[in-house]
Amino acid sequence: MTRLEKQGAAAREAARQLAILDTDTKNRALSAIADALVVKSDLWLKANALDLENARANGMRESMQDRLILNAERIKKIAGGVREAAALNDPVGEIIEKFTRPNGLVIRKKRVPLGVIGIIYEARPNVTVDAAALCLKSGNACILRGGKEAINSNLAAVDIMRGAVASVGLNPDCISLVEDTSRGSASELMHLDKYIDVLIPRGGAGLIRAVTREATVPVIRTGEGVCHVYIDAKANLDMGANVLYNAKCSRPSVCNAAECVIIHSGVLAPFLKKAVPLLKQKNVLLKADERALKVLGSDAVAAEESDWDTEYNDYILAVKTVDSLDEAIDFITLHGTSHSESIITDDPAAAESFLNRVDAAAVYHNASTRFTDGGEFGLGAEIGISTQKLHARGPMGLEELTSYKYTVSGTGQVR
Repeated sequence: MTRLEKQGAAAREAARQLAILDTDTKNRALSAIADALVVKSDLWLKANALDLENARANGMRESMQDRLILNAERIKKIAGGVREAAALNDPVGEIIEKFTRPNGLVIRKKRVPLGVIGIIYEARPNVTVDAAALCLKSGNACILRGGKEAINSNLAAVDIMRGAVASVGLNPDCISLVEDTSRGSASELMHLDKYIDVLIPRGGAGLIRAVTREATVPVIRTGEGVCHVYIDAKANLDMGANVLYNAKCSRPSVCNAAECVIIHSGVLAPFLKKAVPLLKQKNVLLKADERALKVLGSDAVAAEESDWDTEYNDYILAVKTVDSLDEAIDFITLHGTSHSESIITDDPAAAESFLNRVDAAAVYHNASTRFTDGGEFGLGAEIGISTQKLHARGPMGLEELTSYKYTVSGTGQVR
């Protein structure tokens, strides 16, 4: 067996134990993880400093470094997320449905863990903890495979968490990390269907598409976010400017950040007059179509066709002009990634049409796309934002990390 196969076998054995574990023990393990992350934060920060040093030496742009950086406040927040997971209702064992057939068979539909979850992700050490905590609470073992940019941070975090779960009597193999960050290890993980029940990629479009294309393990696509804010002809322009600023600038490196603003031609000039000064505060580079470029002048550059499909993860925003709501929806249909889309309008009919017709995991009216988040939706931390329709969509919390089985009780019935 390869090293990764041995890791998979160990995770599967741990998953069998977790599947029947009581809620109190899982919560004690999560509390131990949260405490250990804070108590041993110096070790985690030291490892993270080494990753940051390497990232800067390798020319990683600042917006991506923001994903990588840990500090005392972020660690406190990450630990708080683990405690929030412990406080959430345990979905495992829930009877979703119960009914009795005419022949007397009693059938229960019962929520159960998925089993072993593999997660492939990039330079975000908080994902290491969020994923492990959610998997543990939902009764799943996890095999984590982060990027090379965060390898030292991830090694430290997993070591801390494994020690914490072992301290309350759990099998530490319920949380494991693929230490080899080469492309070969990622490829092997994608084909480890003997041990892994589902694979969840978190990261940029390239990673997600590569995993979806190559994996033989079932995949849940998450996080590919070319998100739009549409400024309707009847929009409150001040609101629109503020929402757009938040959607683009509050944290441009995340998947729910806006990458394109679509503006109705009837409000193009007055809207840009309000929005551009806000965007300039963060030196946002605007890539505009021909009509918008005439209004923006030197404040923008000409957009290329590829800009409509680009997830920038940076202070860059595409600007598209349309003449109708229908045209805006058609543009989103063509260029969106089914993540998060927003309309700014005071027209109830336009809002209803947009909400009903746009096909995305989260569709907003007069609100920022940045709210597509497990915590903001009241789900606690999420494993990712699913942009597909099977078996989960949107922020994936505890319930989305479970499946179900039927238990059938009889009195000797035969068919």
